[in-house]
Amino acid sequence: MADENIVHVVGTGTIGEPLIGLLCDAKEDLSIDEITFYKHSPVLTDRPKVKGLVKKGANLAVGEGKINDFQDLGIDPVYNAEEAIKRASVVIDCTPKGTGLMNKEKYYKKYKDKVKGFLAQGSEFGFGKMYAVGINDAAITPKDQFIHIVSCNTHNMAVIIDTLAIENKKNHLKEGKFLCIRRSNDISQVKGFVPSPEVGIHKDEKMGTHHAVDVHQLYKTLDIELNVFSSALKLNTQYMHCIWYDVKLDKKITKEKATQMFIDNPRVSVTYKKASNLVFSFGREHGHYGRLLNQTVMVLPTIHVLNENEVIGFCFTPQDGNSILSSVSAAERFLYPDSYEEKLKCLGPFLLQEV
Repeated sequence: MADENIVHVVGTGTIGEPLIGLLCDAKEDLSIDEITFYKHSPVLTDRPKVKGLVKKGANLAVGEGKINDFQDLGIDPVYNAEEAIKRASVVIDCTPKGTGLMNKEKYYKKYKDKVKGFLAQGSEFGFGKMYAVGINDAAITPKDQFIHIVSCNTHNMAVIIDTLAIENKKNHLKEGKFLCIRRSNDISQVKGFVPSPEVGIHKDEKMGTHHAVDVHQLYKTLDIELNVFSSALKLNTQYMHCIWYDVKLDKKITKEKATQMFIDNPRVSVTYKKASNLVFSFGREHGHYGRLLNQTVMVLPTIHVLNENEVIGFCFTPQDGNSILSSVSAAERFLYPDSYEEKLKCLGPFLLQEV
């Protein structure tokens, strides 16, 4: 076991389930010996999901006192929860907000001398260094054992800024404003749906909502200070997040140039579709587990340039897919620091250049 590369995923929700599936499907190409996953509750309605992941080749870990409960559902766990963490090479925490930080204090710090790296998803500020693949890879060092994978909307905002404003490590952003128009909840969820548009408040005095704060902190890992502000609202839809952006540069740019920059970025998917259900259905048919792994889906007809230096438009967020790609990238970096980029090429078919 000491020479094996084992990836352990904690949680089977909207990120955990497709992440486990992707790791299983690409296991050989990624040179992973074993995938394990933790399921917290023995819920009857989750039995098909757990059995499906086991059938794909992942090994189940559960709490010490819940082994019999899972067996009563016809599911045989292979490991207990702490054992799975202890024997892993990389642990990817996909639990709800705040749980990753608790797990870090309770379990991960205990086994930091045995496990190569720990990752946590989404709103886990303080877990470790923020990361989005292709944005701040240069900021990640061998000392960074705890990595915070930023949220899907943060990925989206980050790649817009990277495409338009970062050139040869120089920051050309004068001001960036973003409106995160969020879906109500995922189609896999029944809680949290709103009956009508619900606006958010600006909790941060300088940057508005946490989305701008997060992208600001992400770029700080590269010693780049961003002047950004964000607002947010929820719509009564389950399809996709959407972002309206207004990016002011310190140099001239044309609509044609901005459009081509997005087309040329391999982490950006472009579309002429203006309805989120059409983009969502394309991802359902052509993505992995229904998810595109690109960081954004840029709606080309909405790109507009004001005053020769201000780019405005709309894009859709490939919910969770961009975070999943960053998770796999960070995990492979821990396992194969000298060759992880080559191994990640197997995921190229899910980086669709056009939707």
